[in-house]
Amino acid sequence: MADSTGFLKHERALPPRRPVNVRILDWKDVYLSRQNGEDAVFPVPAVRQQAARCMDCGIPFCHHGCPLGNLIPEWNDLARRDDWTEAIERLHATNNFPEFTGKLCPAPCEGSCVLNLQESPVTIKQIEWEIIDQAFQRDLVRPVPPQEHTGKKVAVIGSGPAGLAAAQQLTRAGHDVTVFERADRVGGLLRYGIPEFKMEKAVLDRRLDQMRAEGTRFVTGVEVGSGRDGDLTVEQLRSEYDAVVLAGGATIGRDLPAPGRELAGIHLAMEYLPFGNRQALGELDEPPIDAKGKHVVIIGGGDTGADCLGTAHRQGALSVTQLEIMPAPPDRRADNNPWPTYPMVMRVSSAHEEGGERLYSVNTERFLGDEQGNVRALLIHDVERVDGRFQKVEGTERELPADLVFLAMGFTGAQRAGLVDALGVELDARGGIARDGEFMSTVPGVFVAGDMGRGQSLIVWAIAEGRAAAGAVDTWLTGSSMLPRPVTPTAVALH
Repeated sequence: MADSTGFLKHERALPPRRPVNVRILDWKDVYLSRQNGEDAVFPVPAVRQQAARCMDCGIPFCHHGCPLGNLIPEWNDLARRDDWTEAIERLHATNNFPEFTGKLCPAPCEGSCVLNLQESPVTIKQIEWEIIDQAFQRDLVRPVPPQEHTGKKVAVIGSGPAGLAAAQQLTRAGHDVTVFERADRVGGLLRYGIPEFKMEKAVLDRRLDQMRAEGTRFVTGVEVGSGRDGDLTVEQLRSEYDAVVLAGGATIGRDLPAPGRELAGIHLAMEYLPFGNRQALGELDEPPIDAKGKHVVIIGGGDTGADCLGTAHRQGALSVTQLEIMPAPPDRRADNNPWPTYPMVMRVSSAHEEGGERLYSVNTERFLGDEQGNVRALLIHDVERVDGRFQKVEGTERELPADLVFLAMGFTGAQRAGLVDALGVELDARGGIARDGEFMSTVPGVFVAGDMGRGQSLIVWAIAEGRAAAGAVDTWLTGSSMLPRPVTPTAVALH
């Protein structure tokens, strides 16, 4: 039984981040960690004390905030009792990769925690990370190979969180699973989209080692259906595999077709971030897109923009300004954003803590260039909402100096050219791949998981979709399945 008065005894507390003036000099995790050999870590007793704040509510709204259906009160109490063996069993029962979500998820579970009625939720995300960290330290994370093999072959296209979750579930169900990744290394956005300072790639690699030991096969440097020599054709894909899971993500970035867009120095965020990750991993000394010594402007105020911000800091940008067309979020929940929905409030990420300026309610009118065709500034103006539409505030035009501009305004859907067109699957109105209630596309035997069907979303939704799609594939191949299906293709977050 949980400590029903723990939340009265202990205040919410989180582990410290490394000092800004130190961490911007390297690419390591922004948090102090045992793995990096730092002394001032958040001690285990402090985490157990935080776990004691969980009240084991009669109706645990944290379950509903998380699409994975994580058994949060259960493993909170097991962490409180110092029972890490049982804690990781309960955590792994619903989440293949708690080390990913413990680092990268914005924690909608905390937004729906009953204690968030007082704006002091249980530190669920940190407790989750501690459980998986303790599990790896204690050798509790071991391969779980299948006890029987079905003889069925499944191809998973894409090695991001949705693809990896589907692959691990299907491998453990006894299928012969091959994951195809067009990049040179496995991980999708986890590898080259998420900066090293948010999640070190050693965290990813140790989980991939487990998956290989279980029997999952990874093939890199192959873009299925591209039509290039050496790549797998769609005909080969369909003839060699009994089922296909498309998990390639929503990779088409939203562009900004303003005058001057053709100027040199304007890039989509995902043209920039992979080079930053390669630089962090020592694979590049001089990345082709480098913020060093430049005035940087980031258009878009979300997580991708913050990733660009932190990367630019570490490359030595002279200044960084982040633009957002929406108004600044409030410091506390608005009346139309009640608990237990996700709180749309002002947040300061580690990258924002490191510097830069954020401008809200501004729009880019045009890009201005120099005589050599390079971007030199943005012409911006303030906006206001009138009848639900943004309108220019006259007299607010001004120039914002910029040597480098990153467009981080989200993603519009799956890449059509190549595999999607060659398969002949239909798309939905939002640019994702259409699918039925069993995660199957309009082509029999071709399933869709993650952002490729849902559109851009959170890592917990990607993992949940990968798990659910695996259950649907297993049923289609064998007639029944014991694999869990935490979400449906049309499930949405609390709102």
